[in-house]
Amino acid sequence: MNEPLTEELLGQLLASPDPAQFADAHGINEPSLSQYLQQLLKEKGLVRVDVVHAAGLNETFGYQIFMGQRNASRDKLLQLAFALRCTLKEANRLLHAGGASQLYCKNRRDAIIIFCIDRGYTLMHANEELYRFDEDTIC
Repeated sequence: MNEPLTEELLGQLLASPDPAQFADAHGINEPSLSQYLQQLLKEKGLVRVDVVHAAGLNETFGYQIFMGQRNASRDKLLQLAFALRCTLKEANRLLHAGGASQLYCKNRRDAIIIFCIDRGYTLMHANEELYRFDEDTIC
């Protein structure tokens, strides 16, 4: 079955009695942080414990984030993004799923982080770059 065109979906949305009903009918739901983290693990063939260690997180706290039992700060989410070797798009989705603001290139610190993510830097290398430019490190 082919997916409907965006124009068709727009027409259906505008004809719908409420946006939530439309979203439910068309399976347009954003994943929770826990769901998105699980999806990234699966897509990248990574293991949670290795990601938590690479992110420099306490094992219990990391487990609780992955299970949706604890919220994470923006920097903790960035630590996970680097540990998961996220693309910029994936990192921004991860931040969004965690309720944090996405990376913004007009913010100097964010610009450095964006540069590091784009170049595939490790968390340690990104922290070194932030330190070099006298910006707060991620951890």
